Amino acid sequence: MSTYDQAIKKYDPVLGLETHVELSTNSKMFCGCSTEFGAEPNTQTCPTCLGLPGSLPVANAIGIESTIRIGLALNCSIASYSRFARKNYFYPDMPKDFQTSQYDEPLCSNGYLDVLVDTEDGTKPFRVEIERVHLEEDTGKLTHAGGATGRIHGADYSLVDYNRAGIPLVEIVTKPVPDTGEYAPLVAKAYVTELRDLLRGLNVSDVRMEEGSLRCDVNLSLTPKGSKTWGTRTETKNVNSLRSVERAIRSEIERQSLELDKGNKIKQETRHFQEDTGTTRSGRSKEVAEEYRYFPEPDLVPIAPDKEWIEKLKKALPEQPSIRRTRLAKEWGFTDLEMRDVATLGGVDLIAQTIEQGTSPASARKWWAGELSGHASKADLELIDLKITPTDVARIDALVNEGKLTDKLARQVIEAVLNGEGNPDEVIKKRNLAVVSDDSALIPAIEAAIAANPDAAAKIREGKVQVVGVIVGAVMKTTGGSADAAKVRELVLKTLGQ
Repeated sequence: MSTYDQAIKKYDPVLGLETHVELSTNSKMFCGCSTEFGAEPNTQTCPTCLGLPGSLPVANAIGIESTIRIGLALNCSIASYSRFARKNYFYPDMPKDFQTSQYDEPLCSNGYLDVLVDTEDGTKPFRVEIERVHLEEDTGKLTHAGGATGRIHGADYSLVDYNRAGIPLVEIVTKPVPDTGEYAPLVAKAYVTELRDLLRGLNVSDVRMEEGSLRCDVNLSLTPKGSKTWGTRTETKNVNSLRSVERAIRSEIERQSLELDKGNKIKQETRHFQEDTGTTRSGRSKEVAEEYRYFPEPDLVPIAPDKEWIEKLKKALPEQPSIRRTRLAKEWGFTDLEMRDVATLGGVDLIAQTIEQGTSPASARKWWAGELSGHASKADLELIDLKITPTDVARIDALVNEGKLTDKLARQVIEAVLNGEGNPDEVIKKRNLAVVSDDSALIPAIEAAIAANPDAAAKIREGKVQVVGVIVGAVMKTTGGSADAAKVRELVLKTLGQ
């Protein structure tokens, strides 16, 4: 029995998830600086986001609207009165030494998001209740130079980039999620997956986990079976992929159970997930709210959303991801399991866009959920981050259907597109990958294959045409898969008198 199975037999996990979402606004939350990703360090700053004396913040209206839309989509109640607060703590990447956030009066509260998880007893629904959705600003970014790990321990010095400081950041905090049992890691992964799709559908964030625009903190505690008192929780910070959310929870369940079995107490602390080992390491002791010395932000007026405006935003919300998937699965002929697999990969929109360009649903799913998901997994990327577009995939599929590419050649084209060698047509021209169907080009390869396989050729001459695959296979191998297989078969049979 694994350590994880042993832990689940003795303890009940209780989950809590805090998800941070960078909003896709053109300017920062309290100033007019650009939010473009990838700019030169410290080129997108001003006195306000650097916290210089005399500068005054002005709230970003789109940031407030986006937060309310997120709350509505998560079935939250929207506050009629809300305000910002100063959250005081020192980090080198906090230029003001406090974070403008929301504390006791968040914009959105008391919502929920339902997710589905495959269990031994079939697909089971889990409801993840939302405590609050509040708006704040992001911090800067530290880069630790020198040393072997890229972390502060062992580094020679640290560099600070304040470009990210002040970007609108929404924090979505769940209530404790009990009764997940052995499926706790899968419930958490399903929740973050569904939340990512919901946010992408709202068009409020690009939710790129590898760029930090979607980050997840995982709270976890273990309770002995039969006990009604929850254990001490830890918070694993900034988990930045769906796979890592699942791995971090599984690892922390194993770690905490081993500590409890030894008679040790769990420390309330932040921890950090190690991608290379799949384990968590200790960070710092976890503060409580009082230690942040919250007080109302004196330079910003309270927010009092108009009820009619909120109702207008609610009516304009897009179709919920789960409802949309059910509708599309029916339209595309996908089973529930196939659609859930596609959703987990983040491929629903990519497949939809490929189908819109004339590709059949089955083919679009084959390329994205089959071929391309393997490339994404190997590169540790999301499907959407691959350097290939639905237009490229639709074009490749069309060329296969026209007989101008074989599946094998199509895979070579895909690899070249992913490597940045151009669009499919440019790759085909550069690499000369088109299917060979000209008789004069195929005959020499066919004759060579017949000479190399005399037994198979003799049987075909005797009328045993089912053996033709041996000759056809040899020709395909010789031509690197570029020959038209149907044409090759026809010419082989003709050459051998059949």
